[in-house]
Amino acid sequence: MDDSKRTPAAYVAAAGLFVMAAITAWDASQMRQVSTYGIGPDYASYLVAGFFAILGIGHVVQGARGKFEKAIAADWSAVGWVAVALAALILVIEIGGGFITAATLLFAFTARALGRRAFLIDLAIGAVLTTLVFLLFNNLLTLALPAGPIERLF
Repeated sequence: MDDSKRTPAAYVAAAGLFVMAAITAWDASQMRQVSTYGIGPDYASYLVAGFFAILGIGHVVQGARGKFEKAIAADWSAVGWVAVALAALILVIEIGGGFITAATLLFAFTARALGRRAFLIDLAIGAVLTTLVFLLFNNLLTLALPAGPIERLF
């Protein structure tokens, strides 16, 4: 096997994923709400922990095979746009702007981070998608998301 393909990055990533799986599973075990339908609110967290663990196993397997590609340089502009997206989400929810506005901005800024340059179109797409998600959670699942002026219309 070509040693130039071997890199500890696969194992470092796997370790990080296993740590995230353990933290997520521990957090789920601390939830105290009980569901009357058999699946409680901790179920989604255990599911995410399982996905983290599966991804960790995949990284270990790829590292052992030597098929993990050499790490590439980070795109710091994209990282910055994702940071702006998350900050906008937190800020809008904190000031009472609601889920739809916050998630719409998250969608548009994340699309920008991925290289898309049609910000107004992304805002429109994000508004439609997040409104549908809000209606699904609010009306079908009867779960409350942060409400703002737009959500109060529904």
